[in-house]
Amino acid sequence: MDLIQIIIIGISLSMDAFSLAMIYGTLNLEKKMINFLSIVVGCYHFLMPILGCLVGELIISIIVFDPNRLVGIIFIFLSVEFLLNIKDLDSKQVSLRNVTQAFLFGLSVSIDSFSVGIGLGATGENMLICGLVFSICSAFFTKFGLTIGKQMTLRFGKIANIIGSLLLLFLGIEHLFLV
Repeated sequence: MDLIQIIIIGISLSMDAFSLAMIYGTLNLEKKMINFLSIVVGCYHFLMPILGCLVGELIISIIVFDPNRLVGIIFIFLSVEFLLNIKDLDSKQVSLRNVTQAFLFGLSVSIDSFSVGIGLGATGENMLICGLVFSICSAFFTKFGLTIGKQMTLRFGKIANIIGSLLLLFLGIEHLFLV
């Protein structure tokens, strides 16, 4: 597999991070948190395919679960939390309540790279190069999505938060029941 193919896979793996980042961006996050979330997602997209390559087949044979269900539960949890806290949002920048939310965000958009790591590992690809490319793509698309979401909030206010939260709820339900 050549570098162009790896980049294309990296971009496709980054699309869920981009769309969720647009929703998260409606929280009008501080620039420091935007950068932190981008780095977290990039790190997850580096580690998850490598972990998938190293231990994925073992975990899947021992613990049978559908990763889409886990992603759905995380999305629904985040959506409900956003909807419950909309009244607290205003035009000021806000921070996430804790770092755990940032890591849940990163995990939820990176689970698919774990299974890709299993497949790429089976083909004998250099997982460090794949992980690095996936990491760069996902960090870029996450930051881009967060920035777009923030601009939507600055322009449209709380309505952008409500729409973002409802979209996140829909994505959670979709992952939980339809995928």
